[in-house]
Amino acid sequence: MIQATTRQLWFLLAAGCLGLVAGSLALTAGLDLHPCHLCIFQRLLFMGLAVFGLLAGLLGCRPAARTAGVFVALIAASGAAVAGYQSWLQAFPVSTISCGASTPGVIETFVDRLGDWLPALFLATGSCVDEELVILGLSLANWSAFAFVGSLVVAGWALVGCRRSPRRA
Repeated sequence: MIQATTRQLWFLLAAGCLGLVAGSLALTAGLDLHPCHLCIFQRLLFMGLAVFGLLAGLLGCRPAARTAGVFVALIAASGAAVAGYQSWLQAFPVSTISCGASTPGVIETFVDRLGDWLPALFLATGSCVDEELVILGLSLANWSAFAFVGSLVVAGWALVGCRRSPRRA
């Protein structure tokens, strides 16, 4: 069995997250999808995972890399919560208020500001309850939740691997 070093895990996580961002941009443009505020926020969180994952990979198992790894874990857990919330909104659209339907919250306001600054990446034009694209029976929010949980597992694995053998990566 091939064992990945801690650095390889961080680089794999960063590359995977960049791939998810690129995929979301390609799907949005290619299929004329309308991402909502939560979709855009998740895209931003994947960008953060890529940056901190790359940083952790470049630093190896130094204390600064562990700090970056903890940030990866926190961002991944936050992303899983956001994607889970959006999945819940999509599963029960009648019993809830969609994002953007009432007074804008922190996420909506933040995404709107980013959309004003860089609309190609951050302009939210859709509703959080809409499942514009379903792949194998799961919405993009569902897939995003799986990706965030997977990122959290990889981060935990890398952090534990770094703790066990700090010189090995």
